[in-house]
Amino acid sequence: MPTLDVSELNIVLGILGSFIVLYGLISVKIKARWYLGEALPAVLIGILLGPLAAKFIDSERWGSQTKGQTEAITLGVSRVMIGLQLVIAGYQLPAKYNLTRWKEMAMCLLPIMTMMWLCTTLCMLATVPKVTLLAALVIGSCVTCTDPILSQAIAKGPFADKFVARPLREIISSEAGANDGFGFPFLMLAVYLIRHADVPGVGEQEGETVTVRSVIEGAGMLLGRSEKVGRLGGGVGVAMKEWFLETWLYIVFMSVVYGAVVGFAACKGIKFALRRKWIDGESYLLFPTALGMFLVGTCGAIGTDDLLACFVAGNALNWDGDYLAETESRHDEVNSCVDVLLNFGGFMYIGSIMPWDEFNDPNGTGLTYGRLILLGFMVLIFRRIPAIFISYKLMPAVVRDWKEAFFMGYFGPIGAGAVFYAEHSRHLFPKLGEGDEEETNLAKAIGPVVYWLVLFSIVVHGLSIPALNIIYVYMGVKPIQEDAVEIRRRSIRQATPPNAINGDQDTFIAYNRFSRPIFDPSQLPVSLSSNEASTSPRPLFADDDKLRDFLASNDVEHQKRRERRRTIRYGN
Repeated sequence: MPTLDVSELNIVLGILGSFIVLYGLISVKIKARWYLGEALPAVLIGILLGPLAAKFIDSERWGSQTKGQTEAITLGVSRVMIGLQLVIAGYQLPAKYNLTRWKEMAMCLLPIMTMMWLCTTLCMLATVPKVTLLAALVIGSCVTCTDPILSQAIAKGPFADKFVARPLREIISSEAGANDGFGFPFLMLAVYLIRHADVPGVGEQEGETVTVRSVIEGAGMLLGRSEKVGRLGGGVGVAMKEWFLETWLYIVFMSVVYGAVVGFAACKGIKFALRRKWIDGESYLLFPTALGMFLVGTCGAIGTDDLLACFVAGNALNWDGDYLAETESRHDEVNSCVDVLLNFGGFMYIGSIMPWDEFNDPNGTGLTYGRLILLGFMVLIFRRIPAIFISYKLMPAVVRDWKEAFFMGYFGPIGAGAVFYAEHSRHLFPKLGEGDEEETNLAKAIGPVVYWLVLFSIVVHGLSIPALNIIYVYMGVKPIQEDAVEIRRRSIRQATPPNAINGDQDTFIAYNRFSRPIFDPSQLPVSLSSNEASTSPRPLFADDDKLRDFLASNDVEHQKRRERRRTIRYGN
């Protein structure tokens, strides 16, 4: 006899599926006309259907329904959501990009991130009551990193295809991928300074020195992502020693080495399989997703930085450019679909767990909506823009002028990465009510502050692109018409891609695409006259007799200028 089964799994699957279906019906309008992307609509749906309103999505009712399980679920969701997309972001960069741009990446990961961390901490101290300087450093470290998921949407979205130069898009994408995993040194420095502060009465136990105890419990944190936490004492010297040994050597250095080894081995393994034609198309295109799952699982098991390892592995997978070239020759749409599915599910979940009752608690944390709104605007203005303006002249190859510097500084969104760090930080301090006053105030404030900034950034940055597009249209700014590439038309009903024109019945000619594999510039397509285009079924290449005649009949200097314009250049 048929029975109703209104289980949590059925509810979540029904909601997620219906949202994807309805979003998909007008996806071109949402993405390419309104420039809204996936994050903002998904978060809004999560808010509307979460515990605050319709109560359809409530993570406390999932699975075993254990009280407080939302924190563990959120940490797991954010790790998978970010890790898989970082592998994809890593291999989509040009070959050897981080080696070629090592100076710019070093600037972004060291001085710029440090300035961002300190400026964000000052914003916390100015607006968040009852937190100390060290507690503000912990909260500030959670939102220092630019979100890799939202940044990829900015760097690779339809608006960027039309108006943002490729070098700037590439550095935004690469910086966001690397600095999200590079946030651990900032977080752990503040954690160790709190843990090993010289507080009277702590740090001495029978038969166990401070250093031995802290190393043992630090190993527990690395291997299990949790530990017996609390004040350990020992002073700044012990804190700096453990920060260097555990954070820099074990978490950062080991994750880079591990990601590089796994990515390089995957690159060689794929080449071996391709030469023998052992790997089919589905397995080849799903390889980055599988690699991300492997790294998230194994790095989580050994307690190292899974996010940084995923990004490094993605870079190593495409180190010689062959993997990206092969995926493009196969017209890969699989990994972009994985991206979209993770964005829909992940951001809808984030919207459903917003701690609305903690945003206005004047008698507890001291937070109010007025303070949080002020904090949001202060972080938007002071967190990243000053650091980029101070340093952009040292990166002329990727940031040409103050306008591009302002774009790079303004669009440093806060998203799923901040959620990951906030939930990870809960494992590093005593549970609410079990620590001293500083730890208790930090535990109360970190959740509402970080989640508010995530919501604020998703809304403000999500609406900034449509607003900027309106301004560009009003001012008559023309889309970038350089570096034309041929895109195969998969269907006569396929919408024209952003910043592209119709080629013939089988192709589009698109400009300013995000990245391409290594190639000979002479092999790039060239623009032909309307008569030439109407008689040619595709753009011609340098080995075609017709193109040789065309080149010979034109002014030599004009052709040299065209060649320079078509070449992707990397400065020294």
